[in-house]
Formats: sequence, C-alpha cells, structure tokens
Amino acid sequence: MARKDKSTKEPGRLKQMWQVFQMTRRYDNRAVLYIVGGIVLPIIVGVLLAIFLSDGNGFTMAMWILAGVLAGVLVGLIILGRRAERAAYSQIEGQPGAVGAVLRSSLKRSWRGSEMPVAVNGKTQDAIYRATGRGGVVLISEGPKTRTQRMIDEERRKVTRVLPNVPVTTISVGPDADATPLHKIPRVLAKIKPTLTKAEVMAISNRLQSLENAMPIPKGIDPMKVRAQRAR
Repeated sequence: MARKDKSTKEPGRLKQMWQVFQMTRRYDNRAVLYIVGGIVLPIIVGVLLAIFLSDGNGFTMAMWILAGVLAGVLVGLIILGRRAERAAYSQIEGQPGAVGAVLRSSLKRSWRGSEMPVAVNGKTQDAIYRATGRGGVVLISEGPKTRTQRMIDEERRKVTRVLPNVPVTTISVGPDADATPLHKIPRVLAKIKPTLTKAEVMAISNRLQSLENAMPIPKGIDPMKVRAQRAR
C-alpha cells in the first residue's frame, strides 16, 4: 500500500518533463521549433565530426555521434527550461503580484528580493518591489508608469535618505511600450554592474529593514497566495 500511495503522490521524472513540455507548447507556439532545433543541431555536428575526424574508426565515429546526441539532449532540456519559465510567467503577466512571484523564484544568488511589495496603491493595486544585491538597490514598479512614477520616486527618496552612497536603479514592469517584460527581470538585474561587496550588501539589507512599515496588502495582490504571513 505504501508503494502505491507514493507512486500516486509523485509522478516520475519523465512524466514531469512531459507535463512541462505540454504546458510550454500550449502557451508558446515557437517552443517546439526551438527545442527540436536545439536537439537536432548538435547531433548533426556530431555526425559531421564523426565522418571527417574518425578516419574510418568505428569506435571513434560512435563516440562522436554519442557526444552529439548527449549534447543535443542537454541543449534541448536547457531550452525547454527557459521557454517553460517564460510560458509560466506569461500566464500571470499583468496580474497584481506577478513581480513578487519572479523575485521569489528566479533571482540569482547575488540578488535578494521579497515577494511582498514595499508600497501598494490600495485602489489600483499598483505596487513597488525592492531587490538588493552587489549592484545596489533596485526598485521595481508594477503598473503603468503614469500611476507608479510618484510611488517609485517616493521610495527612491526613502532609500537615498537612509543609504545616500548606494546606487539606486529603477525598473518598470507594466503595459508601457518601454516597460521590462516580466520574464526579463532576472536578466536586467544580472546586467547591473556590481559595485558593492557581499558584506556591504548584508549591511544594506539590514539598514533597509528600518523602512519596512506594516501596510495593508489589498486582496488579490499576489496570485500566488503570498498573504499567509499577514496573520497576527
């Protein structure tokens, strides 16, 4: 009975990959083309190398082809992972709390951010999120610039008042033409030039705790249900 329960609770690795592929294909029309291309091209290269570099040695040819197949599978899995992440974010893009979901799950080790916003407009559900890292402090607005500009300017003033020598970068995520797409937030953060040490980042994070205020988070602010910690 225990074996049967375990098998029903957790699908196998191949089944999980198939489910991810099906979800990705449903929301990303180009995913199959990219994945197939990522698999086939290394195999073709492996076959060509086997033909021209093996000198008729069957074992060497087999090794080159095997290397091409393994490389193709690896590249295909990498592409699948990236397209799956992008497809997942496309489902929540534009919803309140979407930026928080990205900060919770997709930041690199050099950056830290909270899924809870540091400022919220209760009427429009526009929000400002904050991330800290070796590139300084980054404020990310969620909503149209016409509504969030004042909020982000206020948060910038708060940060510079507490940390006058720390660089502050702003990112806009919303419906504007020049806004940053949701799935590109980690990439934008990674491009910010590091100017701080790890110890300085820790000190900055501790200092920013003084800016934290108990604020009411409107219902629906995060589609990923991140309001559980509000209970008192």
